[in-house]
Amino acid sequence: MCGIAGIINITEQPPPSLEQMVAMISPLRYRGPDQSGVYLDHRVALGHLRLSIIGIDGGIQPICNETGELWIVYNGEAYNYLELKQELLARGHRFSTQTDTEVLLHLYEEYGPACLDRINGQFAFAIWDSTKGELFLARDRVGVRPLYYTWSGGQLLFASEIKAILAVTGRRELDPEAVGQLFVFWSTLPGRTFFAGIEALPPGHYLQVKGQPCRPRAYWRIPPPQPEEHCKLELPEATERFAELLEDAVRLRLRADVPVGAYLSGGLDSSIIATLIARHCKSRLKTFSLGFADAAFDESLAQEEMVRHLGTDHRRVLVEDQQIRRLLPETVWHCEQATLRSSPVPMFLLSQLVHSEGYKVVLSGEGADEMLGGYHIFKEAKVRDYWGRRPDSARRPRLLERLYPYIFNNPSRGRSFLQEFFAAKPEQLQDPFFSHAVRWGGGIRNLAFLSPEYRSCLSGYDHREEVARWLPEGFADRDLFSRAQVLEIELFLAGFLLSSQGDRVAMAHSVEMRHPFLDYRVIDFAFRLPAKWKMRGLQEKYLLRRACRHLLPQRIADRPKHPYRAPVSALFTATAPADYVDELLSGPSLKSSGYFDPGKVARLYQRVLEAPPGTVGEFANMALMGVLSTEILHRQFLVSASYRGVRRVSPDLVRYGAERRAEGRDWTAESPPTDGRDHGTADGA
Repeated sequence: MCGIAGIINITEQPPPSLEQMVAMISPLRYRGPDQSGVYLDHRVALGHLRLSIIGIDGGIQPICNETGELWIVYNGEAYNYLELKQELLARGHRFSTQTDTEVLLHLYEEYGPACLDRINGQFAFAIWDSTKGELFLARDRVGVRPLYYTWSGGQLLFASEIKAILAVTGRRELDPEAVGQLFVFWSTLPGRTFFAGIEALPPGHYLQVKGQPCRPRAYWRIPPPQPEEHCKLELPEATERFAELLEDAVRLRLRADVPVGAYLSGGLDSSIIATLIARHCKSRLKTFSLGFADAAFDESLAQEEMVRHLGTDHRRVLVEDQQIRRLLPETVWHCEQATLRSSPVPMFLLSQLVHSEGYKVVLSGEGADEMLGGYHIFKEAKVRDYWGRRPDSARRPRLLERLYPYIFNNPSRGRSFLQEFFAAKPEQLQDPFFSHAVRWGGGIRNLAFLSPEYRSCLSGYDHREEVARWLPEGFADRDLFSRAQVLEIELFLAGFLLSSQGDRVAMAHSVEMRHPFLDYRVIDFAFRLPAKWKMRGLQEKYLLRRACRHLLPQRIADRPKHPYRAPVSALFTATAPADYVDELLSGPSLKSSGYFDPGKVARLYQRVLEAPPGTVGEFANMALMGVLSTEILHRQFLVSASYRGVRRVSPDLVRYGAERRAEGRDWTAESPPTDGRDHGTADGA
């Protein structure tokens, strides 16, 4: 896994410089601490930082084809690169490295943008065609790997992280609509970032840039569900086929020239992945997990049972409230967006543990809940749908208390609370967004904490209309379960789970996460199966349990969903050596930044501080977390003159190729001065 950056001139102007490219890649050095490289010509600069995993020797980027006409910088893995390479060799292509990077370059040379349909992997890459004067940017189907860009002063700038773009552009301003989206949807919508003028290339999209700004094009969308009567498989056959696809997805993701470990939460998904890895491992599998000092969040007992079952070499990090409070600012800096949850911080600590053990690659169970109906929101929608059809029912609605015990801890919450938050009227059942109405409704109420000036920026903004822009054709015609799946994947998977809890906190410690459940073959197959095979009654992931039950101890196989959460309210009451929370939530600070209403936030903060443990509502905690993390982001990116903890990559230690512009000669490799250190190391300045 790596970091990439680049600049292309859209209009006539001086060529991008080596100094600009060094400024862009320097803040991202943790994404690729092993090597660095730059390509320059009269229109383009491409920069790369490498975390070497496949083809360790000779894989420094940018890489060119045989003629030197095509150049690539690449962040990710093409897990089927060996099969693709054999196909390309048969078609006359020749390779000079053992990397999947070079395979993708030749694949593009052979098929153009259609190459994306053939890649099974997670990726973000840029290819410069010096003959056509065209830049091609692409991102994987579900958005495992990030890619951001902006049009500025006749140039397109792109990078793996926003901080690289901000290093060479002057504008630093938070986007009011993005802040509003965070509070409503828990993440920004596809294509949006927290920073005005900077866009995210949406998952499953690409850009072809030549002489003028352009818009992303989709090459993949979530497949439509297949009507049950059209399904040609019986349940036993579908179960067997799903198990085969998942095992092959794991096999492909074990391709690496470095050791591969696994995250082990103790839940069904990660336990299955760890078990499948162990079947392919020639040596003892190393597993990593989180433990929490707060027993309400801890899953250590289930983890220990799986460790005994598999005999893994296990490492665990114990997370305490003080650590979450202390590390939240650093985590936000890496995530580059505010958050309503504290859950990214423990994942930051977990990847730190992986790095300390000398590992670069881990597999995780991410994606199973979205594809197979694991989240409580799917069950909630089913219960509320029943309630809407039977408004007189008193028994079924109480199931919601079993789903969300942390919401119902307050003894005063009973039937009236259920009615207020969850009850559905018959006419609401026709709403295509019915499954997420409760979540979004709470978020919309929390917009009241924005300052009047910031709320005015959202005047006339239709959140539902904005969501509809990103949904696949025929969304409203899907069944309730499938619609809920689409909303979770489109609005939350890439925007939060694969970003703030995935790539950003993992790559902060130079760790690559791989997700077998997000193999596009697994996704396509799962979406074409009847909903009742994924969630039977209120039993989540029925198909997965049936397919993999024989692999696991019975207690793990039967274990109900335990949503990954981390303490939130404790973050505001825990003590820490350097306390920033009171200062950032103070009236003068909030008034200075201008995003939030100081009086309303002060009352909310006081209520959270004074409430007995476990009695503050989830939406109140999320509102306060959103305020705090937005203020942290503001201080770090809009107020601070320099980035904390960034060491600059020395220009004379970057291996680069540069066109001899003055002499009009072709590109020639340039070697940096020899000083006894490897190319790409930092000078520590």
